Order: sequence, then C-alpha cells, then structure tokens
Amino acid sequence: MAPVDAGRGRSLYSAGAESAFLFIVHRLRPVLVRHRRWCGVSTDPRINERIRAAQVRLVGADGQQIGVIDTREALRQARELDLDLVEVAPQADPPVCRIMDYGKFKYERDVRQKEARKKQSRTGLKEIKFRPKIDPHDYATKKGHVIRFLEAGNKVKITIMFRGREMAHTELGRKILDRLVADLGALVVVESLPKQEGRNMIMVISPNKRYLEEVAKQRAREARTVAVVEPAAVAEPEPAEAPEPMEPSEPAAVEPAAAADEG
Repeated sequence: MAPVDAGRGRSLYSAGAESAFLFIVHRLRPVLVRHRRWCGVSTDPRINERIRAAQVRLVGADGQQIGVIDTREALRQARELDLDLVEVAPQADPPVCRIMDYGKFKYERDVRQKEARKKQSRTGLKEIKFRPKIDPHDYATKKGHVIRFLEAGNKVKITIMFRGREMAHTELGRKILDRLVADLGALVVVESLPKQEGRNMIMVISPNKRYLEEVAKQRAREARTVAVVEPAAVAEPEPAEAPEPMEPSEPAAVEPAAAADEG
C-alpha cells in the first residue's frame, strides 16, 4: 500500500470540513433567520430590576434632581409612589434614572411616533399632467392643485404629454413650464430642469421652505393681531326716563242738591 502524503491528507480534510460546514449552514439558515426575527434588539429602556448599575443619578417624579443614590434605594422610592424606575440615560456615569409611570410614558411615545409616521407618509412626490394646447381654465385648475401640493410640503412632477404631430412643437410644452414657474414665483424651487423623455417633457419642482415659513409667521402675526383688537363697542341705548308720577287729583266738591222749588 502506497503511503499517503501528509500535506495532501490535510488538504482533503480541510476541504471535507469546509463542505460539511457549508452544508450545515445551508440547512440551518431558515432557522437562524427566524430566530433573528424573533430575537430583535430591544430599544426600550431598562426599568426597575433590569437596571444593572449599582448607583444611579435619580430624578424625581416631579422633575427634581435628587442626586446619586443606590439603585435599591431609588427602586424603593419608586415603589412607594407606585411608579417605575426608568433608565433614561444609560450612557451617563452613573446612569440617569427617573421615577415615572412607564406605561403612560410608553403610550405617549407610541402616539408621537405614529403621528410622525403619518406626517412622513403625507409628504412625497405628486404628479400633474398638462397638454401643450391646454385650455386657460384647465391651466388655472391644475395650477391650483400644484400650489396645494407645494403648500403641503410635497414635491411635484410636472409632465407635458405630446401626441402625434405635437412632437414637432415641443417648444409649446417648454413655454407652459416656464409660465408655471413664473406664476408660482417665490413659492417654488426648480429641482430638475425640463427634459424630454420619449413623448413627455418632465420637470420636478419643490416648495421653498423658507418662503413657506415666512408665510406661516405672517399668518400667525395677523391672527394674533385680530385676536387682540377688540370689537367695536356697541353703543348702549340710553334708558328711557321714567314718567313723573301723577299727583292724585282732589275729588271734586259735590254741590248740594238744589233745594226744592218753593211753592
């Protein structure tokens, strides 16, 4: 029997071990993926007994700075108030903890995050389509839609659609875009200059945030001014003079009946 080369044996062993490792990883990959989904990293702060530090810098339920105390003492104070001890700044040395109602805090935080997601989903890219030979009334209507989208904080994609022989007069579409930018004035910022894509001419505009902030401040000042100005005083009618009481009239003297005619 021919002797087996030691180097060749080690290479064969390495190849076999690598193949076995890859086979195991391939078979266990679905399980690992599911486990990673289940065991995600928690972003919630540590509370109560989960706080690991021996000492914490405590903030009371009313926001008053209590100072550095033992974690057990801080937890005892929280329990006396029927509240939770929440680690709000774990990176500090020692960590900063606050006494609060964690359930209420978590609910309010979820509500704020939900509102933030709603605001983010509202803003996006809107699209308005024009024709080269658009009617003046239709142009005014579509321009109003563009203004509404811009004031809501959205970007707007303006598309000029050409059909048939209109492709020979693309300058008409460019004139519409230039007219729209001129009509919008300081409200708009051109992000993407007009460019031809097939049978469409496209331009992307976005709102001028500084201009919108100035408009919002101006409206707020006007609202405050209207609230401060008191309504014009309404002249109250003068009370009518009471009639003078009438003096009781003396009863008229009753003349004695005329004596009977003498016979």
